Parts: sequence; C-alpha cells; structure tokens
Amino acid sequence: MMQILTVGLGERSYPIHIGSGLLSQPELLINHLPRKRAAIVSNITVAPLYLEKLQHTLQEIGVSSVPIILPDGEEYKDSDTLNSIYDALLTHRCERSTPLIALGGGVVGDMTGYAAATYLRGVPFIQIPTTLLAQVDSSVGGKTGINHPLGKNMIGAFYQPQLVLADTDTLNTLPDNELSAGLAEVIKYGLIRDLPFLEWLEQNIEKLLARDTAALQYAIARSCRNKADVVAADERESGERALLNLGHTFGHAIESGMGYGNWLHGEGVAAGTIMAADLSQRLGWIGVQDVARVRKLFERAGLPVVAPDLGVEKYLDLMGMDKKVEGGKIRFVLLKEIGRAVVYGDAPAELLRQTLQACAHD
Repeated sequence: MMQILTVGLGERSYPIHIGSGLLSQPELLINHLPRKRAAIVSNITVAPLYLEKLQHTLQEIGVSSVPIILPDGEEYKDSDTLNSIYDALLTHRCERSTPLIALGGGVVGDMTGYAAATYLRGVPFIQIPTTLLAQVDSSVGGKTGINHPLGKNMIGAFYQPQLVLADTDTLNTLPDNELSAGLAEVIKYGLIRDLPFLEWLEQNIEKLLARDTAALQYAIARSCRNKADVVAADERESGERALLNLGHTFGHAIESGMGYGNWLHGEGVAAGTIMAADLSQRLGWIGVQDVARVRKLFERAGLPVVAPDLGVEKYLDLMGMDKKVEGGKIRFVLLKEIGRAVVYGDAPAELLRQTLQACAHD
C-alpha cells in the first residue's frame, strides 16, 4: 500500500508518496505538470534503468520530456556539471513553467534542485529519488547545492520540491554498498530523536539488508516522517534542523579529505557518527556501552566504523570549513543520550583531538 506524508510548509507544503510501482502511476504526477513539457535530469547509471519508464508515464498524460543525462558520482557534483544542466535547458528553450524532475540519487537531486532554484530565478521541481539515502533524507527538505574543492555542499539554496515520489522498486537495482549507505541516514533518525525507531532497527536491520519490501517501506516512511517534522519546524536550519547533521561534520571531512567519490556519503556519515558518539562519551554524556551499541548497529548495517587517518590537523582544517561553524567555533551534533541529540560548540580542543586520534586509523 502506498503511504502519503506531507511536509507542512504552509502554501509550499508538498506530499511524499512512498510505495511500489509509483513510477508507472501518472495520476501522481498530473497535478504537478500543468504544461506539456518537462526536463528530466538523471545520470548514466539510473537513466538506462528508469528513464524510459518515466518518459512513458509522462506520455500517458500528454507530457513530452527533455532528458539531461549527467555522469555518475559525487566527484561530478560541481559547477561544471551544473552548467551542463543549464546548457541543456537553454538549448531546448525550457521556460519558467517547465518543471525539472530529478530521477536519481542524492547527487542528482541536489544538483537538479539547485538548477531549478536558479534557472530563470526559479522553476518547478519534482524529486523522484532512486536510492535509499535519497528516499529517506536528501530528497526531502529542500536542501540543494553543489560541492566546492574546499568543502562539501558549500554552494546551494533552500528550494522545496512540489512532490517527492519514492518508488521502493528502484531499490531492487541498488548495489549493496549503496543500500548500506542509505541505512546510515536511517539509523541517524533513531539516534537523534526517535529511540523506539532505533530499537526497531536493531531488531530488523537484517530484513532491510535483505530488501524486505514491508520493512523497507516502514523504514522509509518513518524516516521521512521524522525529516518532515523537523523541516516543518525549522526549514532553514536556524535551530532543530541542525540535529539532522549527526556525524556529518566528521563525515564531510572524510569525504572531502579522501577525495569526493572515494567514500560514499553514508559511509562518511557512519564513521563520523562513531566519532560523534566517542566525543559525546568523552564529555560524559553517554557511556562506553552506548558507543559500543551505536558501533554494533552500523557494523551490522555493513558500514565502516573506523575513519581514515587523515591526521588530526587535516581533520581540524576540513571541519573548520563546515557550514555549521559559527563565530569561528566548530559546532558538532552530539548525543546527550541515545535518542536525543544536541548542537554543541564548546567541545574542549583536547577531547576533540583524543576522538580524532582514537577513531581514525589506516
């Protein structure tokens, strides 16, 4: 059964549809495609699998499409690739009423959203995420953008989609490491604000890895509900929304330091979350057994729990470029207890160094 959630943002509220076979249901799209043309942004991996199906669905409601196919990988989430989207939109004379549809994972969604926010100063935007990570996190909430050589997601805009269509069938073609990477963001919701969900994950993580349809749909819906509630309360990350970045300050440093594309985003978040838990324990907020509990769940999910050894100074330099830096202080999302996170900018430098030394190895 399809589930429908709503991201409550007043006049800009939008639905999230979650279920099987949604790519073949034109009725879900028709109200969001008032014109007869749309641009579909995908990549060389996803397009051969799902582009034709989506184009056929659009044809059923009389909508032609302009396909824009990007290279695949975090290393292409940059200004050059973004310009290739603009080039295609201009070449095909796409207008302000032409929706951009993101068909792919988080990189495709982030770049398409930023293109939609900036092309002709804003055109309609639809998210059709095809990875678990995108379905539970990056497709919801309106964060769009590109990477810069000096930092991840440093250039972007808040720009909400009109619709999110999460077809769980697309997860059948997802590589195992990409599925695990998505589970890092799923686990995050349990750790920061939803302890009962974390306990459910501890009981059902193997079902998710086995791609049990019912378990996946439950986990996606529960994650999206958590994300939607946080976004509705704090759209532009002035407060509570920052909690969604558990593990991300360390994780983004890993991604950037190792070179974009060498570590998947979810892998960086997993290792980064272990580091955040370690620092939380050094601050006396959680116990050693809590850190072990977090590590065990990430290990069971097939995720790395040891960060690469970039060197303490390199980590500090990279984390100093994080978007959450305020007044020159690195602000971390840490665990006051399992199931409750806080943003904290006063971590003693010595404890932070101890965490970096303890959690990063060759």
